[in-house]
Amino acid sequence: MSNSQSVTMNDVARAAGVSLKTVSNVVNGYRYLRPETKAKVERAIEELGYRVNVTARNLRQGRTGLIKLVLPELRNPYFAELADSIVREASERGLRVLLEYPRYNLELELGVLRGDDGQQVDGVIFSPIYAGQDDAELFKTSFPLVILGESIFGAPCDHVSMRNIEGARAQAEHLMALGRRRIAIIGFDNMPAVSSSALRYKGVCAALRDAGLDVEPCLVAGPGPWLYPTGARLMGELLDSGAKPDGVVCFNDALGLGALRELVRRRIRVPEDIAIIGFDNVEEAQYSQPTLSSIDPGGAEIARTAVEMLVQRMGLTDDFDVTAPAREVLVDYQLVERESTVGVLA
Repeated sequence: MSNSQSVTMNDVARAAGVSLKTVSNVVNGYRYLRPETKAKVERAIEELGYRVNVTARNLRQGRTGLIKLVLPELRNPYFAELADSIVREASERGLRVLLEYPRYNLELELGVLRGDDGQQVDGVIFSPIYAGQDDAELFKTSFPLVILGESIFGAPCDHVSMRNIEGARAQAEHLMALGRRRIAIIGFDNMPAVSSSALRYKGVCAALRDAGLDVEPCLVAGPGPWLYPTGARLMGELLDSGAKPDGVVCFNDALGLGALRELVRRRIRVPEDIAIIGFDNVEEAQYSQPTLSSIDPGGAEIARTAVEMLVQRMGLTDDFDVTAPAREVLVDYQLVERESTVGVLA
């Protein structure tokens, strides 16, 4: 049959010479089947081009086949790329993704944890910004939940995060290894001690301290949203204040790309006069002029791990106990050297 949508389980059963129930068992992953019977049904499915009606199957199993992804925003390129990776990972598992963003609003974030919107989903991946340690009990939800980010640790749900302190330390160490000593910081925003900004600031400070250097207050720039215009503005304000950095650590790539644009606009040579490094390794960092050195925090691995953990909590795997204690995973980072710190590579 040319149209796979018109092929039914009955057609597959007739072609394979088995019962409709046997076809259903194969489609739904029933484990106790004779290998030759399973192979015969799978061959018929392939030859006829049969496609499983995922919606109908999910309804029979009491599921929607839909998960929710809650991110702070999509203007930040890191979150946009993370969303893309999570959608891809979910799709490979036959799941659709509903995207929501609370726009940096605490009450909306708490509403996600309470399930205020009433949307029927099988699980939630959530990257909170303001909901944190004081709201720990709310993270004990009635639905499968995996959280991302740094607003809370030790929550009663699965958690995937990046190595913020170590990655930021690597930023500063990379600049110092190139002989930079007056290192500016762009992105410090006086958030609580548990936040990306606080953790990355801690990492940079530790690296400078170990090298016998101090964090100079005049070289610390913030606050502001971690977006391109903020990076350009903060870089300009630093230079206009009379500060003379020879290296700049930016707490994400959007800030880094904005700051890089301001340096280029002022005809300041990068990296000869000022070397600059970002954090996130977004795709655009490969195409700026000059290209932007960055810390790759393992975004693809974060997405893969988060979806896999959620699928396990949803009871879609045979080898995981959904009542198991909450898990916490820290994904490794990698330093990516590009022209903004090491110049044009030969």
